[in-house]
Amino acid sequence: MRQQSGREGPWISNIKFQYNLGMGRHSMDIFVIGITGRIGRLLADHLKDRGDNVKGLTRSTRDEAEFAAVGVKTYVGDLGAMTPHDLAAVVTGTDVIVFTAGSNGGERGVTEAIDRDGVAKTVEAAHLAGVRRVALVSVFPEAWRERELPADEEYYFAAKKEAEVTLSHSGLDWFILRPSLLTDDASTGLIALGLAEVHGQISRGDVAATLAHLLHEPRISRQILELNEGDIRIEAAVSCAAAEAETETAAKCSPDRA
Repeated sequence: MRQQSGREGPWISNIKFQYNLGMGRHSMDIFVIGITGRIGRLLADHLKDRGDNVKGLTRSTRDEAEFAAVGVKTYVGDLGAMTPHDLAAVVTGTDVIVFTAGSNGGERGVTEAIDRDGVAKTVEAAHLAGVRRVALVSVFPEAWRERELPADEEYYFAAKKEAEVTLSHSGLDWFILRPSLLTDDASTGLIALGLAEVHGQISRGDVAATLAHLLHEPRISRQILELNEGDIRIEAAVSCAAAEAETETAAKCSPDRA
């Protein structure tokens, strides 16, 4: 059975109603926190290709000009220093907020400001701005368990878990994506996606492509999904996960035979 927190709000029922009318692929206004990161940039490309209006948060005016050149509106701000009201001001009018930012297990203060408190601010900002859907890119809980980790990296995983708890208790329409070890390998377009997957590795390109599909699948709601490289085409894997979410029964996905 899928993870769920509380009863479905009216916005979720409305989104599902729109999907049933064949509106599941309408263009959306999507705000990406972490748009200057490798996954964030790739995600912005995928969303623009789908016809979405993409916005994001950047710390540099140089990035602002670069994104403007490809039709992406960005706002200059430091997530660690912003208040929830500051963030709400820039996400107002957005259909979905995507949080892809991360400290990558660096200094503890940065981990707290971005990976933990940044998500909490995003949740509060979403409530303030009336944005009902939030997606979070997180990590596998068992990542790197085969090695002894420095204290700051252990703290990073604890902060990521706190962020997941905060979002899952938010009352919003949310989903969390936990990718395996990230690589810069070429995208294959083939994945394994489900409530539980083996921790291996996956390219950032395939993570971004999967995320773009998930954002356009309203049946994926209040779920934690794990993502690894696999043998199912991304669109089919997302559709399969959505069918499982809708019926709460296992759906059979066939491996790609191309």
